[in-house]
Amino acid sequence: MICANKLGAFGVLLADCLERAWGELSSSAAALLLTLYYSPKATATELAKVARISQPTAARVLDGLVRQGLIERKGRTGRITALLVTRAGGRRARALEAARLRAMNDVLSGLRPPERASFERVLNTILASATTSRAQARSICRLCDHASCRGAVCPVGTRASEIERTAQS
Repeated sequence: MICANKLGAFGVLLADCLERAWGELSSSAAALLLTLYYSPKATATELAKVARISQPTAARVLDGLVRQGLIERKGRTGRITALLVTRAGGRRARALEAARLRAMNDVLSGLRPPERASFERVLNTILASATTSRAQARSICRLCDHASCRGAVCPVGTRASEIERTAQS
């Protein structure tokens, strides 16, 4: 129980660090902008699922991102309107990603290199064991720097691929 309690405190610490990194954006707005930045063809419904918010909430958050000039709506196919990250939105997404990584690195700064390597191994195990599907993997990684964590480096994506291979067998 003590370890679980400490893990909960660690989660609060990380959430507080992320909230500061997002600045005036809500965590939902940051998640939707970053997800759309990394997955440019995502629909509002897909974005809502990844961010784990309702579709009406996602629509309101997306409206706010449109008003801020970070995304725009273009064209319509049936009931689906294309969502595009603007140049300003791309700059903001990259800045959010950099702020997130700085905040997380600050949290890790108290670890010596061997401790950091051990912590990363434990994180890999926790993340892989928590991954149960590709959809969940997308949600877990909704804020990730996808360029730096690809292939075998990503325990979440690797586990999701293993699950899919097993299901196909």
